[in-house]
Amino acid sequence: MNRILRVALREGHILLRNRIYFFCMVVFPIAVVLFFTSLMGDGQPLDLPVGVVDLDNTSTSRSLVRRLDAFQNSEVVARYPSVNEARRAIQRNEIHGFLFIPKGTTDKLLASRQPKISFYYSQASITGGSLVYKDLKTISTLGSAAVGQATLQAKGLTDQQIQTLLQPIRIDLHQINNPQTNYCVYLATMIIPGLMMLFMFLITAYSLGAELKFDTGKDWLATADNNILIALMGKLLPQSVIFLAVTFFYEYYVFGVLDFPHPGGVGMMVLLALLHVLASQGFGMFVFGLMPSLRMSMSICSLWAVLSFSMSGTAFPLIAMDGPLQSASWLFPLRHYYMLYQICVFNGYPLLEAWFHFAALVGFALLPWLVMKKVKNAMLTYVYIP
Repeated sequence: MNRILRVALREGHILLRNRIYFFCMVVFPIAVVLFFTSLMGDGQPLDLPVGVVDLDNTSTSRSLVRRLDAFQNSEVVARYPSVNEARRAIQRNEIHGFLFIPKGTTDKLLASRQPKISFYYSQASITGGSLVYKDLKTISTLGSAAVGQATLQAKGLTDQQIQTLLQPIRIDLHQINNPQTNYCVYLATMIIPGLMMLFMFLITAYSLGAELKFDTGKDWLATADNNILIALMGKLLPQSVIFLAVTFFYEYYVFGVLDFPHPGGVGMMVLLALLHVLASQGFGMFVFGLMPSLRMSMSICSLWAVLSFSMSGTAFPLIAMDGPLQSASWLFPLRHYYMLYQICVFNGYPLLEAWFHFAALVGFALLPWLVMKKVKNAMLTYVYIP
């Protein structure tokens, strides 16, 4: 323990002298937390700009436009004289979509001749396009339902009979743990830990590579009496404490202040934070042990962290990927972190339901055992080549 503390004190002095550690371990992670939670502070995009091409210009068509403008996600910002003008507005990124009401729509509705109402939307932004599509489709359905309701009332049907004819099946929708459809709950809880994992990868590889770069590896080992296990434990102890403090701040801010759903409880979140930090540091040490080079190890860590966002299964469902990609996803710590969060924190299931992902993160934390001798050999014999 005394030797570990000696190495930890040595590492603490290095952390204080080199400002890159302060920025990458404290400033940037906290900035990431505040940036992404404030970026999606409203939960989902509101008042997305849409346009209208109303060639009918009747009270019925104007009512449809007012209903579209009243939706939470859409705001009618312009009216265009033709479809070509509205299409060019989409191409200029002025609107996300538009509703086209051709001339004679109301007359055909009243005559039961089934007019066509068209809507166009851009999927350049997937989230914006999907939300606008939902509103445009809903308003198109409401238009036909309003005319149908008036016709059935004229025929003497009761409201219950009209409701049964217009909507034979009623949908009872329940969104588990996130009834407000808060996109920040879904995205920030993956993006922020993923970026923090990136910083942990890089700092771990950098702190080891810096010993080679500045030719201080032998002094580092001498402080630990040439015991590589004690040397690694002492070096990473101050970093682990700082990363854990920042991770706990993230969890307190997101789940305590912003009140994100966490039926799994505080104990599960603390365990997840420990696994998050230790697995990230273990992976960074393992990569450096495989390639004892400052530039190569940091490059591999950067690449692995960036690929983790795609392979975690949040942006694109993992089950829809090709078989080889599904198998490769198990090699990314963020995938197992996300599954543990989703199963045990977000949905509140016991840890036994996600035991494999728990074991995988423990395995990542223990990976340095496979490369300890190689790290020690690098510190004693390798010559740094800039």
